[in-house]
Amino acid sequence: MTIQELKTQLLSLTCEEKAQAIQILINSLNHNFFGIEKTTGVVGGDACIVRTRIPVWTLMNYRRLGASDDDILSDFPTLSPSDLLNAWAYAEAYPDEIEQAIRENEEVSYQN
Repeated sequence: MTIQELKTQLLSLTCEEKAQAIQILINSLNHNFFGIEKTTGVVGGDACIVRTRIPVWTLMNYRRLGASDDDILSDFPTLSPSDLLNAWAYAEAYPDEIEQAIRENEEVSYQN
């Protein structure tokens, strides 16, 4: 595929699809996830949306339970659509980490 062909395809995408494409490109350049951070001592060091204590695994679990992006944004009013795009990209890049965090937190919930 040539750059011109790629340009044509990119221009035909919706705004949301373009945002997803941009996130994929950013992530492929440096594998650092803009908008996602891990801080020792904060939420067990899990990957969270920057400047929040909202872990990526929590958002993925909401999604798996059938919540739409709009539902999640309504339940977490401090988040933006780009925060969710960052979370989805991170979860896609690190599925084992997210799965493990969900399992561990479900186990804790069942013990209480």
